[in-house]
Amino acid sequence: MTTIHQLALLPFRTPFFLANPHVQTILPKFIKLPKPNYQRRLHPDRTGTTQVAYDFVFANTDNQPNLDKPLAVMFHGLEGSSDSHYAIAFTHQAHRLGYDAVIVHFRGCGGVDNTSELDYNAGDTAEAVHMFDLLKTQYGYSRIVASGVSLGANMLARYMGEQGDAATCEAAVVISAPVDLTTSAKAMHRFVAKRVYTPYLLNPLLQKALKKVDEPALINALKNIKMIDEFDELYTAPRHGFGTGANYYIQASALPVLKNITKPTLIITAKDDPFLGILATQDDVSPCVRLLYSQHGGHVGFVQLQNKKLNVNWLPSTSFKFFQACTD
Repeated sequence: MTTIHQLALLPFRTPFFLANPHVQTILPKFIKLPKPNYQRRLHPDRTGTTQVAYDFVFANTDNQPNLDKPLAVMFHGLEGSSDSHYAIAFTHQAHRLGYDAVIVHFRGCGGVDNTSELDYNAGDTAEAVHMFDLLKTQYGYSRIVASGVSLGANMLARYMGEQGDAATCEAAVVISAPVDLTTSAKAMHRFVAKRVYTPYLLNPLLQKALKKVDEPALINALKNIKMIDEFDELYTAPRHGFGTGANYYIQASALPVLKNITKPTLIITAKDDPFLGILATQDDVSPCVRLLYSQHGGHVGFVQLQNKKLNVNWLPSTSFKFFQACTD
């Protein structure tokens, strides 16, 4: 039997003119892919105080669950959704291979208002437990594989480490994960990250937060912040019981629990990712974890040129090759 470390996975390579990390990070947003035939289902979160969106793409034409194959689940990144380029590419690949796929949204994402006091965070593994249980009990999926992207990837990796043998998903693919949140937050202070990526991510977070707070001092403080770690210190950490931003980053990071993973997990990371700090090494992970690192690829980029056309096929094709090897 081929182990995950023997599995032949093609390394990510791209032409020299696409090797810039910022080109890789930004370019996928301009590669137009047809929108999948999503079937939206709304379900309560684990608190029962708000609903979240589950966007399915079913393999069967009657939009009924296909229980012959594992369900492919994806957890999106910070302020992502089923419209994110990586989610669309993931669901297209799933459909080509006959899998049902679902993009599970965090609270307040995907256009669904959040009526809960809680938002979402990089370590909310209790919500992942709830989501997996719901997919099993309400839809009848006995077998599940999962992928996470960026913030959702850290959450999935931490879930796999915390749950060990009890993890619902048979295999996981962790993509561009900030497994050490403290150093990843510092990476966002670099010039391009600070000037380009931070406003793009921070502004929608602030808009949502300002709708939920009524303390004048906090409102004024939020209006004056410029960095995501400041937002986490003022809002994310205290709202979710972490106290301080430093405690949030320590307690939510996946890196300390990667040694506890007991089910096949693939960690895909570009070494030039402008969003990330410390990366996991082989000494940090269990034998059930394979690290697939590339020199280039940016943050959830991995753009290639084939037949004179740009594509983002490497990431979903690699993910599903891993899923198939681990579940067939």
